[in-house]
Amino acid sequence: MTGNDSTKTTTVTQATLVKKTRERLAYRPADVSPLRRVQRRYTMRRWSVRHARFLEWVYARFSSLFLALHPFWNAVGYARAEKPVKFVERQVKGLMFDCRMCGQCILSSTGMSCPMNCPKQLRNGPCGGVRANGHCEVEPDMPCVWVKAWEGAQAMRNGDAILDVQKPVDQSLRESSAWLRVTARAAQERENAAGSSAA
Repeated sequence: MTGNDSTKTTTVTQATLVKKTRERLAYRPADVSPLRRVQRRYTMRRWSVRHARFLEWVYARFSSLFLALHPFWNAVGYARAEKPVKFVERQVKGLMFDCRMCGQCILSSTGMSCPMNCPKQLRNGPCGGVRANGHCEVEPDMPCVWVKAWEGAQAMRNGDAILDVQKPVDQSLRESSAWLRVTARAAQERENAAGSSAA
């Protein structure tokens, strides 16, 4: 084999590797391919928005239960409980809301439509590019998450919460359990209130 043949083989191998990795490394808004979005048809997301009031009621009971379990979480250790709770949270919220596990869930303020599904990840309302049919300008097959958020909020008792200004996403909380964080914060607030009233 000559030196030229060897170089030709190496070049072809590199080109093949680049071609194989190009698709894998290509940019996809919100880390979800349009093909997957088309396949899912947003069925569960739409169901969640349509039943926002019912899910608001369920969440209120669920958060009360989690708060009642605070002594258990405290005994086990919130850090140790993180992994199993996060696994369950990812499965449930992933199915219902196409959750991105941002760790700062605001579904109860956005009509049960997750704003992290927005390709631009806007947390305080839609961009100026919502299409006439209510779909996203970046992913034309996807209903705008903020159009759906407004629809869901109208059905909720606490629907005015959609007008609250949300803080920017804290990326350090990504892939952590919002359920446990909210519970720990609520328990701390309860203990502070009890301490203030005792004093």
